[in-house]
Amino acid sequence: MSEFIKQLLIVCPLLFLAGMCDAIAGGGGTISLPAFLLAGLPTHFALGTNKMCMSMGTAVSVYRYGKSGRIRWFVSLFAAAGAVLGAVLGARIALLIDDGFMRYVLMVLLPASAIFLALNRNFGQEGREKQFPPVKTAIVAFLCGAGVGVYDGFFGPGAGTFYIMALSAALGLGLTEASADSKVMNMASNIGALITFIFGGVVLWKLAIPGILCTMTGNYVGSSLAIKNGSKFVRPVMAAMIVLLFVKTIYDLLS
Repeated sequence: MSEFIKQLLIVCPLLFLAGMCDAIAGGGGTISLPAFLLAGLPTHFALGTNKMCMSMGTAVSVYRYGKSGRIRWFVSLFAAAGAVLGAVLGARIALLIDDGFMRYVLMVLLPASAIFLALNRNFGQEGREKQFPPVKTAIVAFLCGAGVGVYDGFFGPGAGTFYIMALSAALGLGLTEASADSKVMNMASNIGALITFIFGGVVLWKLAIPGILCTMTGNYVGSSLAIKNGSKFVRPVMAAMIVLLFVKTIYDLLS
């Protein structure tokens, strides 16, 4: 069996799972990036190829959620603008600060997020959107995008989940609606990084192309499940992704 076939057997099923989880509750990168590393790609090529696949998958989610009418474009576009600027700032900070610092922050943030979801069982139920004036809504959405965007640019894992929680907490969106809007934000913050990776020549195209197909399929399935089942389906998947990211963070710190 050739090395390329072995890589496909490792990457493709995991990318499908990553795309499905990412479409529902964010955090798919905690599955997809380790998949490329497990397949033997050097770190920079794993990052670049992963970003290509996950960006294309997110585009499918944006299409599916948009077609269903779930995306609040006024909210998501202002949030996306904040996410882009925040990601640029976060990337610049990353050049100055060791990313190990953010791992320790996550050791506190992730359990707190899980406890918050467990204690607030009504969090993210549909029909509780806060009625702000348009200008205030735009400002709050922009700040949500910018705040999580800084994290996404600086470190990244689980950013999609944090986008959802920020929008739901700040604007009162249901988890399904927040998940839909978060995909626009995530796609926006991914674009800059993806362009950088492409021009840096660290995308392994022969693996990226089948990976894109698997990720897009997973995103299509995941977004369909989330749209059909609402927050009752999004909530447990989000909790699972928080736990997965916490376990991965501990593993990275100990390894």
